[in-house]
Amino acid sequence: MYQICNHGFIEVVCGPMFAGKTEELLRRIKRLEIAKQKFLVFKPDVDNRYGDSEIVSHNKNSKNAISIKDSNDIYNYITDDLQVVVIDEAQFFDNKIIKVIDNLADKGLRVIVGGLDRNFRGEPFGPMPQILAIAEFVTKLTAICSVSGLPATRTQRLINGKPANYHDPIVLIGAKESYEPRSRIHHEVPGKE
Repeated sequence: MYQICNHGFIEVVCGPMFAGKTEELLRRIKRLEIAKQKFLVFKPDVDNRYGDSEIVSHNKNSKNAISIKDSNDIYNYITDDLQVVVIDEAQFFDNKIIKVIDNLADKGLRVIVGGLDRNFRGEPFGPMPQILAIAEFVTKLTAICSVSGLPATRTQRLINGKPANYHDPIVLIGAKESYEPRSRIHHEVPGKE
């Protein structure tokens, strides 16, 4: 898929919750380790579901990560011998992350980004649309709809077992207790016009 090259590029792994995005990042990280490439893993500090210093898949596989508040903080960790930067949950960063990612690729780094491409409303999530637009490679994963078993491309937020209202806050950190994967036809957002 990727030719061996001396220039940077951006690859994105996206999809709904429970599609295996972090698991795919962990698989790619394992390949970096086998290839003995120097890499760093970053995550937004707002995502503390499984702790502050790891990215963790829903099936509990993990890798150490640097938790950051501001996208520009990534620059503080970049060294001349670094080859790859991995960023998980990119949708939770502000729009500065777009320029950071682009700059890192321009400097010759491979940048691997994971994140939700849509919020619970079914709309593009945070900086992800722009990141997808500047990426050289995109892997869009699907989950399995919890209602129908069809491919799920949406994330359903549930409040007390019922679909969240369109006007609820965009960010609500959670896992299986608050979210489930849904197909387009079974995704419900009361209050959406």
